[in-house]
Amino acid sequence: MTVLKRMAVSRYGAAMVPSRRLMLYERLRWPNEGDVPVSEPAPEPEVLIERRGTAGVITLNRPKALNALTHGMVRAIWPQMLAWRDDPAVTRVVIQGAGERAFCAGGDIRALYDLGKAGRVAEARPFWREEYTLNHLLKTYPKPIVALLNGIVMGGGVGMSFHGSHRVASEKLMFAMPEVGIGFFPDVGASWFLPRLPDRIGTYLALTGARIGLGDAVALGLVTHAVASASVPAVAEALASPEPVDAVLTRHAIPAPPVPLQEHRALIRDVFGEDSLGAIVARLSQAALGGSVFASETLETMRTKSPTSLAIALEQVRRGRSLSFAEAMVMEYRIVCRIAEGHDFYEGVRAAIIDKDQKPLWLPASIEAIDPRAIAAHFLPLPDDLILG
Repeated sequence: MTVLKRMAVSRYGAAMVPSRRLMLYERLRWPNEGDVPVSEPAPEPEVLIERRGTAGVITLNRPKALNALTHGMVRAIWPQMLAWRDDPAVTRVVIQGAGERAFCAGGDIRALYDLGKAGRVAEARPFWREEYTLNHLLKTYPKPIVALLNGIVMGGGVGMSFHGSHRVASEKLMFAMPEVGIGFFPDVGASWFLPRLPDRIGTYLALTGARIGLGDAVALGLVTHAVASASVPAVAEALASPEPVDAVLTRHAIPAPPVPLQEHRALIRDVFGEDSLGAIVARLSQAALGGSVFASETLETMRTKSPTSLAIALEQVRRGRSLSFAEAMVMEYRIVCRIAEGHDFYEGVRAAIIDKDQKPLWLPASIEAIDPRAIAAHFLPLPDDLILG
């Protein structure tokens, strides 16, 4: 029997109570002066929580927004994961995204931008604190967590999927950590998993926001199983049975496709093994002059990113190599609290999402103008540091 909890959650908080729902509709329509106001239909729940046989199933349910993660979704998922952890009838958890395009394309950065621009940064911090705490719970969960990745996976979607035991992706997979392009940084545990990828590819992904597909993701160990997109519904159905998770996934597995990054791995290793942004740029420039189209395109991409974010990302990956997962999340919370008080995040979101002119004015505007002391300050302890059990 399927038990379904339809939890309507807001962008900022937990389940909505009836008295608040009207305020959270997108708008009230006033057709003509004097008419009775007609509200928009009640919004679909942002997350669906179900029991299907032996599986607890979480569906990120904002397909029009590519299932971008909101604070309310985090607050709905957290207690349910705790309940299923202690429920012997639930032997595995399945996390999936609604719609045909994305698992989850990131966090709800527009909501965070609005809070910051309104001078309400303190109200944004609980989102990151609770999101990172949920990431840690997923990483340490004692039962199998199967993420079905049938489309775009970026930012907050990575945090909801890559820390579980099984990452199952189809040929539709498009993975990226593009945060440096909006003045942010690769978070949700990227400080831990990116530096553990081979041949400095994690540093390359952090500094470029490059997109990779199924073949590269399997080769790098980011994905544990490849399946055909057409078979994802059958995989989800089979996971509700008592059959062992590994047996289900092995039965539906397909060979991984080619690995486009393979031909560039030596160059990536040599260039992104450098210890400074200046040295990385110099090596890319040298390779580009030598005729490498890949180096030229990579250099051009990096020049569009926030110099501050590039410096933070390089330092977080360097530090993350020696940190535990919990320590990495504490570090990321320190970084995000400082970034939320800065300039580039708001300018990056403005240029990409608000005005859509794609012409951010970064401060500072160049790698050469970066103050190392300003970067180091992002990593200092906070009075209210994140504490993970």
